[in-house]
Amino acid sequence: MRYVDEYRDPAAAKDLIQAIRRLSDQLGRPLRFMEVCGGHTHTIYRHGLEHLLPDGVEFVHGPGCPVCVIPMGRVDDAVWLAEQPGVILTTFGDMTRVPGSRGSLQQAQARGADIRFVYSPLDALKIARDNPGRQVVFFAVGFETTAPSTALTVAQAKASKVANFTVFCNHVLINPPLRAILDAGEVGLDGFIGPGHVATVVGSDHFRFVPAEYHLPIVITGFEPLDVLQSVDMLLTQYAQGRCEVENQYARVVRPQGNTEALRLMADVFTPRDSFEWRGLGSIPESGYRLSDEYAGFDAERRFHPPGQRVADHPACQCGSVLRGLIKPNQCKVFGTGCTPERPIGTCMVSPEGACAAYYTFGRLGTVARGTGAPPGTADRT
Repeated sequence: MRYVDEYRDPAAAKDLIQAIRRLSDQLGRPLRFMEVCGGHTHTIYRHGLEHLLPDGVEFVHGPGCPVCVIPMGRVDDAVWLAEQPGVILTTFGDMTRVPGSRGSLQQAQARGADIRFVYSPLDALKIARDNPGRQVVFFAVGFETTAPSTALTVAQAKASKVANFTVFCNHVLINPPLRAILDAGEVGLDGFIGPGHVATVVGSDHFRFVPAEYHLPIVITGFEPLDVLQSVDMLLTQYAQGRCEVENQYARVVRPQGNTEALRLMADVFTPRDSFEWRGLGSIPESGYRLSDEYAGFDAERRFHPPGQRVADHPACQCGSVLRGLIKPNQCKVFGTGCTPERPIGTCMVSPEGACAAYYTFGRLGTVARGTGAPPGTADRT
């Protein structure tokens, strides 16, 4: 298939749904699959896929939203950096709305901090070149998907000797939080809809630990409706055939070994932290990146020494439970009332990849009983 419409073809979707129903009936027991990436969550709820599946198949939301997993303490550090004399703080638009204990970056901007939106870290490097008398900090977030662009920018800054550019590095790794969720045993899972974007960089082989150590199947999946439906069909087929392995549904983009040049660049510029704090999951060993010693001069934490304090989440916010798959977003006590995209309390309502934002945007404001036959987008709006 070459065009996006082919991945949304109703006839093909109907065939896949019928195959899924047959396999579910054949297996005769409910199965719960975690979609790791927030992009999959939005595909599921934008297109109403959860209404099309049999009662025996349930989606569980995972910790794959890069904005959602950043804890409040790191947001506070970013605000602190932005308020230092002579600093221009640059970041992606989503991060400006994430609340910290002292407000968001957007609110810091309203107080006078020089905070600028960028589409790429290379834009931040250009700002540094254009403002040699200022210190420009790039607030970097994201999984292995976006880490290569930050690594490339840092390497270019070093090569061109741009001395007024640093990175506040909050890049994280995908495998450690999956291990943390599986080791905790808080939520029963039967498999994973694997993160397609991350896998374009790290490769499908990166996830072999899931079947090898936890005896669960995982299917690396694309982001169109038929991609997700086919991945469910592949997971059920593995159960029906008694298999447990990594499969690559997103083969048009993902390779087993990933992007070897990007991985090489990341290994040069970054090194794993001893631990990194995640929203809802606490501190996880070797789960985040910092700049390597070779690039220490471009590390904002080493140059400015932000406070680095741990800050508890808002007591009403249940983002942590959503990220661990313990509750659905609309089961949070402030969902859609005290917490909305316009006035978010937690990160899951901020990012376009956040599960709470998906539920709110696509009308899942109340709990819909499975098997009611409600058409896509007509969930109870109470």
